[in-house]
Amino acid sequence: MTTGDSNDHSKKLIAVALGAVGVVYGDIGTSPLYTMKETFGAHGVAVTPGNVLGVLSLIFWAQILVVSVKYATFIMAADNKGEGGIMALTALAHRGVQSSARARWWIVVLGLFGAALFFGDSVITPAISVLSAVEGLKVAAPALGHYVVPVSVVVLLILFSFQRRGTAKVGTVFGPIMALWFVTIAVLGLLQVFKTPQVVMALNPMYAVQFFLDNGKAAFFALSTVILALTGAEALYADMGHFGKKPIRRAWFAFVLPALTINYMGQGALLLADPEAATNPFYLLVPAPLLYPMIALATVSAVIASQAVISGAFSVTRQAIQLGYLPRMEITHTSRETIGQIYLPWINRLLLVLTLAVVIGFRSSTQLAAAYGIAVIGTMAIDTVLVVIVARRIWGWQRHNVALLGALFLAVDFAFLGANADKIEHGGWFPLVLGVVVFTVMTTWRRGRDLVLRELRQGGLALKPFVETITDHPPLRVPGTAVFLTAQLDAVPHALLHNLKHNKVLHERNVMLTVEWLETPTAEPEERIEMVPMDNGFYQLTLRYGFAEDPDVPDMLSRCGSAGLEFDMMDTTFFLSRESIVATDRPGMPLWRDKLFAFLQRNAMSATAFFQIPGNRLVELGTQIEI
Repeated sequence: MTTGDSNDHSKKLIAVALGAVGVVYGDIGTSPLYTMKETFGAHGVAVTPGNVLGVLSLIFWAQILVVSVKYATFIMAADNKGEGGIMALTALAHRGVQSSARARWWIVVLGLFGAALFFGDSVITPAISVLSAVEGLKVAAPALGHYVVPVSVVVLLILFSFQRRGTAKVGTVFGPIMALWFVTIAVLGLLQVFKTPQVVMALNPMYAVQFFLDNGKAAFFALSTVILALTGAEALYADMGHFGKKPIRRAWFAFVLPALTINYMGQGALLLADPEAATNPFYLLVPAPLLYPMIALATVSAVIASQAVISGAFSVTRQAIQLGYLPRMEITHTSRETIGQIYLPWINRLLLVLTLAVVIGFRSSTQLAAAYGIAVIGTMAIDTVLVVIVARRIWGWQRHNVALLGALFLAVDFAFLGANADKIEHGGWFPLVLGVVVFTVMTTWRRGRDLVLRELRQGGLALKPFVETITDHPPLRVPGTAVFLTAQLDAVPHALLHNLKHNKVLHERNVMLTVEWLETPTAEPEERIEMVPMDNGFYQLTLRYGFAEDPDVPDMLSRCGSAGLEFDMMDTTFFLSRESIVATDRPGMPLWRDKLFAFLQRNAMSATAFFQIPGNRLVELGTQIEI
C-alpha cells in the first residue's frame, strides 16, 4: 500500500469512526447526565471522600470490564456475516446447537426476551435522556422546574415526528455534534480535576474494593446506579453492521472512554470539594454563564442518543419479522444510499405513546433510573449467555476457557442484576412488564403460524401424486404462468385447488413459490434461488433472503432465467390464499392466545404488499382456519 493509499484509508477510518461517535455512543455518552446524581442523590450513598473515590473506581473499572473487554473485544467478535445485535446473535447461537432441539428452544426464548427488553430500552432511553438534559433548567433557574416535563414532551414529539424523514439527511451532523459534546464534557471535567487532583487516585481498583468493605450491603445496592454508566454498551455490537468493528473500537478507546472518564472524575472532584453538589453534579460543573447553552447541547445530544435507539428498535423489529416472530408490517426506506435507514410507522407510534406515558408517569430521571437499570442489565446478561454458546459451538473454544470467561462476565451481570432487584417495585417493574408483553406477542405469533401450517398440512394434498395424476382427468389449460405462494412446497396450495374447483382451469405453467428466511443477514448468491422442475408444467421454486433484507419477489423472479425458468411479468398471475383465523378451544394455545393471534393476523400487512407483488397481477382467495 502506498503512502497516499494509507493516508486515504486513515482518513476514511477517521470519518467512519466520527460517524460511529454520533450514532453508537449517544446513549452511553449522555449517561454522565444522571449516573453520579443518582448514585449520590437524595436516596444514594453518603458523599464522603472514600465513597466518592470508590464509586468513581467502580464506574471506571465497570466500563473497562463490560464495555472495553466484554463488548468491544469479545462480543463484537461474534458477528453474523458482519451484522450484530441480539437477533443476529440469537440466530448465530441457534445455528451452533443443531443436535439439541431443547437447547435450540431455550436459545430462541432467551433471544426473544432479550429483544423484548430492548424494546423497553427503546422506550426508556428517550425518556430519561431528554428528561435529564431538560432538568438542567432547575439548576439554571429553580422556578422553571415545573416546565421540565412539558418541555420534554415537546422535544419528544418533535423527535418522533421526524422519524418518517429518516436520519440520512441529518445523520452527517450527528458525529460532529456528539464530538463537540464529548470534548465539552471532558473540558468541564478536566477543569475541576485540576482544582482537586487527588480524585485521579480513583483509577486504582483498590478504592472500589474498599468501598465494598466500608459500606457492605449499601455498596452492593449502589451497583444499581453504577449500571447507568454502562447504558448503551450493547450499541457497540448492535451497530457493528453499519460501521464495522475497527472504527467502533477506535472511537471508544481513543475518544469516548477518555472523555467519559475525565467527566466522571470531574464530577467526583466537585463532590470532594462540595458535597452539596450531589443534587446535580453534572450541571454544577458548568459555569453559570454557559448553563443555558449547555442545556441546549445536552438536549440535542439526548435527541441523538434517542434517535439511535429508536432506529435500533426499527432494525430489531424488521429482523424479528423476517425470522417469523412478528407479523408483517409496513417498512419504509428513508434513504436510497443506506440500506439500514428504515422507518416502521406502527412501531414509531407505539414507541411515542409509551415514551410520553413514561415521561408523564415518572416525571423525573430519578424515578426512571430504576426502570432503566433493569432493562440494560437484563439484555447484557442474555448477551453473555448467547455469546458463550457461540464461543463453544461456533468458535470451538475449550470448555475450561469458555467456563472461565462466562463465569467472569456472568458474575458481573448477576451482581448488577441482584443490585437492581430491590428497584422492581420502584419502577423496575416497567421494563419487565413491557418485556413480558412483547415476548408474549412474539411467541404467540410464532406458535400461531405453526398451528396454521399444521392445519393446512392436515387438510392438504401431497403435491407429487397430484401432479402425476393431473393428466388422468385433464382440466382446461390456459396460456400463461400461475405463481402460487405457499409455505409448503410439497403440498398442493389451497389457492390452486380453489382455482381448479371454481374456475375449472389450469395454467400452462404452475409455479409453487416459497420464500424462506435464513439465519444470516444476507443470502449468498448461489443459495438465493432453487428451482425443481416437475411433470406436466409444474415447478417448485424457493427464494431465500437474509433477515436483514427486504423481499422483492418480482425482482427475484426476473433473475430466475439462470435457473432455467423465464418469467414474463405481463403474462404471470400470482395466486394467494388468505387465511381467516377462527379462535377455538382446540388444543394448541389457550383461547386468549388464539384470539391474540387472530387479531395480529387481521392487522398484519398483506403478504402481497410485503413481497412487493403488483396488485393488478394478483388473485387472492380466502380460506377459513380454526386453531
